[in-house]
Amino acid sequence: MLPAFAGLARLASMGALATQTVDTTKRLEALRSLMSSSEHNVTAMVIPSEDQHMSEYIAACDERRAYISGFNGSAGTVIVTLKDAFLFTDGRYFLQAEKQLDSNWTLMKSGLPDVPTWQEFLSKNLEKHSRIGIDPTLITAADAESLETSLKAKESHLVSLTDNLVDFIWEDRPPRPANKVFPLDVKYSGESHQDKLKRLREELNKKPYKAMVVNMLDEVAWLFNLRGSDIDFNPVFFAYAVVTHDNSLLFVNTSQVDDVVRTHLGDPVQIKPYDEFFPYLRGLGGEVDLSDELQVLVGDKCNLAIVEAIGRERITILRSPIADFKAIKNETEIEGFRQCHIRDGAALTRYFAWLEEQLNSGTQLNESQAADKLEEFRSELDLFRGLSFTTISSTGPNGAVIHYSPDPADCSIIQKEQIYLCDSGAQFLDGTTDVTRTWHFGNPTDEEKRAFTRVLQGHIAIDTAIFPNGTTGYIIDSWARRPLWEDGLDYRHGTGHGVGHFLNVHEGPQGIGVRIAYNSTALKSGMTVSNEPGYYADGRFGIRIENIVIVRDAQTPNNFGNKGYLKFEHVTLSPIHKKLIDASLLTAAERSWLDAYHAEVLDKVSPLLKNDTRALAWLERECSPL
Repeated sequence: MLPAFAGLARLASMGALATQTVDTTKRLEALRSLMSSSEHNVTAMVIPSEDQHMSEYIAACDERRAYISGFNGSAGTVIVTLKDAFLFTDGRYFLQAEKQLDSNWTLMKSGLPDVPTWQEFLSKNLEKHSRIGIDPTLITAADAESLETSLKAKESHLVSLTDNLVDFIWEDRPPRPANKVFPLDVKYSGESHQDKLKRLREELNKKPYKAMVVNMLDEVAWLFNLRGSDIDFNPVFFAYAVVTHDNSLLFVNTSQVDDVVRTHLGDPVQIKPYDEFFPYLRGLGGEVDLSDELQVLVGDKCNLAIVEAIGRERITILRSPIADFKAIKNETEIEGFRQCHIRDGAALTRYFAWLEEQLNSGTQLNESQAADKLEEFRSELDLFRGLSFTTISSTGPNGAVIHYSPDPADCSIIQKEQIYLCDSGAQFLDGTTDVTRTWHFGNPTDEEKRAFTRVLQGHIAIDTAIFPNGTTGYIIDSWARRPLWEDGLDYRHGTGHGVGHFLNVHEGPQGIGVRIAYNSTALKSGMTVSNEPGYYADGRFGIRIENIVIVRDAQTPNNFGNKGYLKFEHVTLSPIHKKLIDASLLTAAERSWLDAYHAEVLDKVSPLLKNDTRALAWLERECSPL
């Protein structure tokens, strides 16, 4: 039996656990004492969210930014000077950060007018001749290079620290996980790791690259068809890889690798201790005969320490070809997405039917208890491996906290007369799910119905989009917002993110959103993205409707420019709450889409509910025509 995820702790995930304020006074005093010491002598410290692999979601031992600030959302950067402390985070986390930061901190609301980025802050707001301490394993080489350039005007510079200063003051820091690694059968991956390595080497041969360093955990896992559980909700393990034309080296804690994994990898893949990675890099030039013309390829999320170990003059930094390979799912993976979403839809149906029954009977349930019940239903499904992020189970005002999730020890009772937003997902051997539904089990107001309907119209606009090859998610993002804009409404998050196949629920480089980075990657057939417009009334309610969609080729009457056209295939199968719809706002085409979607949900999910008459009856009611 394959090892299960190590715990389903509700920490460091897409939803942020709890909102209590942490007193950071002593922590900051201790950090500043180290900063001002003769040994380190830095006037500021940059403490990012990421780990040494630039992971978005990290293990507890790497939550340095959360430890020093008390803010545990998944995104944000801290700058601590000898007098002040600043947290930079985006609109998803404004409300949460306001609740969690104590009086030592200034919240910098990224994206708002007149608020600098953290990089701009270093070059424009700090005094001249500043020495800015960084952990070179926690900053990308590209970021470090651009920062050094911007700091020249102030005659300031970055100082690479041998040790992370937060680690010195962090009492009871959790140990680094070292859970068992296991192979992913080709019947789920659709391609052997030998063929993936062959593809990568063919890519290296297109340019004079002698090797590639792989530092992203999901890229390592994908490349070798391996999975793990070192980070909650993300089936990855701590490892680096180096691929040359002749060798493949996997640097991993050898206690995590058993004979099953060794047999899976075969002799061509050399397994080396994780701690030998940087020493190996320092000798890589001699091993593969590097020169100014024959270089090592590293991804654009490679950390500065890797570049320093090899030598900047021997490095080419580009977007990782593995990221592009991984983003386009093969037909086996696509079918896995379809099948796991059908099963997931059955669990969601059972949950929402149960929740409605409980609330109608007067049972008091808090948000965490409800989330646990949904996890119970999912855990009974075939190929289930754990949740894909902390369940966002939120009632009323909590739904307006975009990445809220309940603290089991202190969370709200779900109110029948409030909007209930549930964003949840699961990891299966054949795919990853991420779905948001918004419900009202009482009598919604006209304002709530109108806002929900505008969100639904934006969701339908993306779902039904047809667009030429070469189109990016940056271009089509406004289609989801247009109905909301008509009412003067909007939302402070992207419309869609890439989704891994039994990998990280957030995956790049593709996405749909206003971030300019999304304009650098065209949507391509086989890519998976979420479709999740929303609206959040601060202090009152939140609305989001999210399906996972797959980019597919579209058959159009014409083919202008001979470009070929694309469309989306939705795979998420869960009813959209009709009680919250103001039907007078819908066009005939939008009504038809909704009825057809519900007919599809009923057709595909109902066969899995033959032994649950309550859930089946609920599904039939919710999927009836509008």
